[in-house]
Amino acid sequence: MQEKQKQVVIGLVQMSCGAEPQANFAKALERIEEAARRGAQIVCTQELFRSQYFCQKEDHDNFLLAEPIPGPSTEALCRLAAERETVIIASLFEKRAPGIYHNTAVVIDADGALLGRYRKMHIPDDPLYYEKFYFTPGDLGFRSFKTRYANVGALVCWDQWFPEAARLTALKGAEIIFYPTAVGWHPSEKAQYGERQLSSWEIIQRSHAVANGVFVAAVNRIGYEGDGESGIEFWGNSFISDPAGQMLIKGSHDREEILIASCDLQQVEFVRVHWPFLRDRRVDAYEAIKERFIDATTD
Repeated sequence: MQEKQKQVVIGLVQMSCGAEPQANFAKALERIEEAARRGAQIVCTQELFRSQYFCQKEDHDNFLLAEPIPGPSTEALCRLAAERETVIIASLFEKRAPGIYHNTAVVIDADGALLGRYRKMHIPDDPLYYEKFYFTPGDLGFRSFKTRYANVGALVCWDQWFPEAARLTALKGAEIIFYPTAVGWHPSEKAQYGERQLSSWEIIQRSHAVANGVFVAAVNRIGYEGDGESGIEFWGNSFISDPAGQMLIKGSHDREEILIASCDLQQVEFVRVHWPFLRDRRVDAYEAIKERFIDATTD
């Protein structure tokens, strides 16, 4: 029996997006290939990388950006994965059926096989993030995929803030959790809240690494999208954290970059043995977690 590989090299593609989807897609393919040439065995794109972040407004024309899975994008990504023997995790706007659309991450193995998809479970509805207009909440649950190089899970952007999502993905067997992301500052808020927003975004994800003993890789876009003060300045800062929450690599807030880091999968078991959070969970006492809210006055 072949011994499982221990060292896995991850690549994250942090880039800006223009108005033309095909140009964005071509650029992403080039960056994925470059990451593979630099040694990356698993490469992840940012959220909805084929287009600018269209959820800033409610516009029915934007549904034309969606495509089926499998479809043209997955076909091209599968070919590239097979050519480079690279696992690819890519975020796509999925057209499942007329009127049913998902924010979906696909996982493609190093032989070009489409292993499956994760459909974003938590759908935000905030100023300039009107995702409930576009996306049906995911119905596939939280998943782990056994790829050639590692067991990986994919969650998407707003999922980042929910410890339940990371925990269930880890319990399914994920050693690395990827978060394709599109998040940034409202220009009018940046001076007052920008630093704490970015810090909170980083802290919550690194805490998922610690709590679950997994590597966490978050990949965000950069650039300003929108008109005047009504747009979003995407803050980049893509990063990879080890299972102890320590940064292996971190990107800038304003440059296109390919982030590469080597991950020692033996750390997953080491951290879980020495910080046995999974062992000490009181699964018999967590039934109330399924409640929307618990009114303490009724106890």
